[in-house]
Amino acid sequence: MVTKAKTLDNYPLIEYLKRLQNGDSLLPDTPENVREVVGILKSYGVVLDEYSKNLIYIAENQFLVFFPFFKYFNGDINRKKLFKHWWHDRINFEYAEYCMKAMYWHGGGGLDSYLDTLEFQERANAIIQAKFGNNPFVLGLNSLFPDFLTEQLRVSAYYSGLGQFWRVMADIFLSLSDYYDMGMIKTIPEVVNHIKDGLVFDAARPITYSVKIKDKTYSILPKSLGLTFLVDTAIPYVEAVFFRGTPFPGTVSYNAQAYQIPADQARFQYGALYADPLPIGGAGIPPTLLMQDMRHFLPEYLHEIYRKSLRGEDDLRVQICISFQKSMFCVTSATILGLMPHHADTQNPNEQMANQVYFQKWLDRLQNSRLLDVNKDS
Repeated sequence: MVTKAKTLDNYPLIEYLKRLQNGDSLLPDTPENVREVVGILKSYGVVLDEYSKNLIYIAENQFLVFFPFFKYFNGDINRKKLFKHWWHDRINFEYAEYCMKAMYWHGGGGLDSYLDTLEFQERANAIIQAKFGNNPFVLGLNSLFPDFLTEQLRVSAYYSGLGQFWRVMADIFLSLSDYYDMGMIKTIPEVVNHIKDGLVFDAARPITYSVKIKDKTYSILPKSLGLTFLVDTAIPYVEAVFFRGTPFPGTVSYNAQAYQIPADQARFQYGALYADPLPIGGAGIPPTLLMQDMRHFLPEYLHEIYRKSLRGEDDLRVQICISFQKSMFCVTSATILGLMPHHADTQNPNEQMANQVYFQKWLDRLQNSRLLDVNKDS
């Protein structure tokens, strides 16, 4: 039985509902939008490629390391790289960890459920014994605080899960740029379809995670669990990073009596689709790190758009953030269309109603987002 849809009379996002019903994007199809979205996703794809490699390296080589001073070096430690790191002439991997922690905190999907099971606990205990079997101090600490080391392995599982998710997304975004350069991508719907096809193609890709201790391999997320890319990493990522996020220090009060942060996590609206671009560049604003990373890999045609803007490069990070939000509404469109219950061109009234209910649930969550703003700027 299909839930009755809300009346469309005076529905504030009716324009966007109709776009989705027609299989179109939440972002208008203009040549300027195409250049911005493809250009920023090219830069984002390069950054995600680096983020993915580092997260997977940390998961596989820095697990249960209490003070991982060199975790951002991917095992390649030298004096030149160390000085560049201290000078901040590097990729800001801290932002990747910020997204990982947001996913870990908000949870969702099969990965989150599995990490609370007895099976995971048993696998974790075996790994802890293998790694610290000859270290009575750590084993004694683990006896006093039985969930301490297990929690570290839960976090490591999220390092690996997010790294594997971003591996797929980086490839999708970089291939999108290649097709655009070859003249095969010319419209926003084609951008959305490319992303949607990539998500669907890798939907059942297994999410697995193993570590090696003394030449023996231990599975933390074995393939037999059936964890997959779309359901267990992509959807929880969209929920945690696009929609909910975490409140940025300095922009809201953490004082419970100020009531500026909802008590219910489900009501959080601090994600990428809601964030005000203007604070980008300020202290304590995690996306500043991402915008700083992307500015190094902007294609020239996108950089030229920014140079010709009102303030030129004086507010480059803010401009990058606005373009990034436009691109994320395209990714959101691809996710919504990829998960819709029935095909967009169905002629069955019940299926059409089911699609409408489905779209309205998504749009209800987007009413306070930057959707209207990015469309106004388009």
